[in-house]
Amino acid sequence: MNYCSHCGSSEIAWAIPAGDNRPRYVCSKCDAVFYQNPKIVAGCIPEWDDKILLCKRAIPPRHGYWTLPAGFMENSETTLEAAIRETLEEANARVEIVDLYTVLNIPHTDQVYMMFRGKLVDLDFSPGEESLECELYSESQVPWDALAFPTILHTLKFYFEDRKTGEFPLRSGDIVRDGNHAIFAQRRREL
Repeated sequence: MNYCSHCGSSEIAWAIPAGDNRPRYVCSKCDAVFYQNPKIVAGCIPEWDDKILLCKRAIPPRHGYWTLPAGFMENSETTLEAAIRETLEEANARVEIVDLYTVLNIPHTDQVYMMFRGKLVDLDFSPGEESLECELYSESQVPWDALAFPTILHTLKFYFEDRKTGEFPLRSGDIVRDGNHAIFAQRRREL
């Protein structure tokens, strides 16, 4: 951060503001505090019979890799609205949301992924601006080695595992670094 968005001063310090417990950007001139919070990514597992819809990314990061339709929330929208919008933007696909399925924290990127299960309304889908291709895949056809992000890999593993029982509990946990890899660590609620 170079300038205060309140007063325009370049006197920005990385300091612990009074009454807080962690460092933040603070304007030394007008005392404005600038909070940086995690970003929420909302997305969808679009289902059709025994298949799910994946999109091949046309933008960085991970250009050319496959993902579920998902993206950063916009101001003034709900997570459900964001999941529906992202599915429409990336795959020109309309979905009816079934339920929230995964909540995955990624502390090292300051992101929280919230993925919903959704039923495709019809088979009228095509790549949006951010996608090169869109395809329906059964579990055996998923390009597992070409998935864009660990969050997508773990969400799909959970989904296909749960589909065998027909029960889809809310899954939550953390994607954490383990050397050069990102792994899933389930967190249990402490009572």
